[in-house]
Amino acid sequence: MDGAELQKPDRAGRVLTPGAARYARRMAPARRAGSDRWRRIAIWAAFLPLSFVLAQCGKAPGAGQLAANSQASMGDSFDERFPRPQFKDRFPTASETLRELHPADAPAKRTAQAQPAPYRVASLEPTLPYQRPPREDQTTLVSLKSSAFPYLGNNPRTDAPFLDVSKDGRRGHRSYGGRVYWQDTTYNDSRVLMHVPESFDIRKPGVIVVFFHGNGATLERDVRDRQLVPQQITESGANAVLLAPQLAVDAADSSAGKFWQPGGLKRFIDESAGHLASLYGDPRAAKDFANLPVILVGYSGGFVPTAWSLEVGGLGNRVRGVFLLDAVYGELDKFASWIENNRSGFFVSAYTRYTQRHDQELMQMLRQKGIAISDELDGSLKPGSVIFMKTPDGVTHRDYVTHAWTENPVKEVLLKMAATPDLTRVAASAPSPASR
Repeated sequence: MDGAELQKPDRAGRVLTPGAARYARRMAPARRAGSDRWRRIAIWAAFLPLSFVLAQCGKAPGAGQLAANSQASMGDSFDERFPRPQFKDRFPTASETLRELHPADAPAKRTAQAQPAPYRVASLEPTLPYQRPPREDQTTLVSLKSSAFPYLGNNPRTDAPFLDVSKDGRRGHRSYGGRVYWQDTTYNDSRVLMHVPESFDIRKPGVIVVFFHGNGATLERDVRDRQLVPQQITESGANAVLLAPQLAVDAADSSAGKFWQPGGLKRFIDESAGHLASLYGDPRAAKDFANLPVILVGYSGGFVPTAWSLEVGGLGNRVRGVFLLDAVYGELDKFASWIENNRSGFFVSAYTRYTQRHDQELMQMLRQKGIAISDELDGSLKPGSVIFMKTPDGVTHRDYVTHAWTENPVKEVLLKMAATPDLTRVAASAPSPASR
């Protein structure tokens, strides 16, 4: 029995000795346990990634959901499940179509640019100074807070509110002639016509011409296109720029608005300076423009803002000249006072038969003060010049800004003024007592 046991082969077919057989019988349970353990580890390793997926999804999909996905996959083609993008999807629909940009809608071309910094050219020259490119006349309309209107203050002639009429929610002003003009149509335009000639040079002595238009006028239709004021300034060759505020719009009214207020003219010049500098092409020149001497030109009904700017405008002897174009209809005391107290400037009044009586009255007032008067403009204007010129018969009041004793009288006066450097040099003395 023992011999047979000794000769019994194992599972691999090997013949075991009695000792080896007994050892194999003792180790068989351990081997079976180890094999089971490794089997369990392999199973867990296989299911571990699936457990991560199920954990991320929150819960395993149900049988119904799996069945639905399976059916959808079997019934849909690839193109149906992943349709190609349509060409029309790249463009807006009819309701989303972009508005076509026409040239008129494009941003306005800049007419003035800041002076660029000096630049260096490699291997040629050291730093090159800036040279202004060729320029053209610059004319534009700018809205200013300090312009004549809108105006909510009092009328100094009556010390009553300027807007003294109210009807159906509208406010208006009853003019000297008795007609009512409404604020929203007549006294609501704050724009100023600005003009800088191409030849203007801020580094040289120059002046600002402030033009007060007459009754029934607009800046574009009349001051610019019919009376040619910007053109006359350019053609004079004088180193001058233009400011022309809109007064009552196309109305028979001479109200001065904010120019009635103390310091009104100075605020107007100060606010305009930055815009003139930008139009000139060098925003850094704003301070220089703010300090330029000023020439006041009043046509017809523009006599009111001219007179009040002399009386209370706040510029003192920076006002170097006054030129009235058939405009002495009143305010004689203000003109006479300025002439008497500002002998460093000139005064010229050209008149027709319509204003002759008032001009003669003003001349008499000045003679009583011992002030010499001339009746013709035959030479250069000098500090202290006082000239009254009667215009020949046949000259019409409406065309007076372009046809007076000569063609283009604004141009003529500026030519005479430019011959006298003292009139355009920046004032250094204190303001006169007459200007408050």
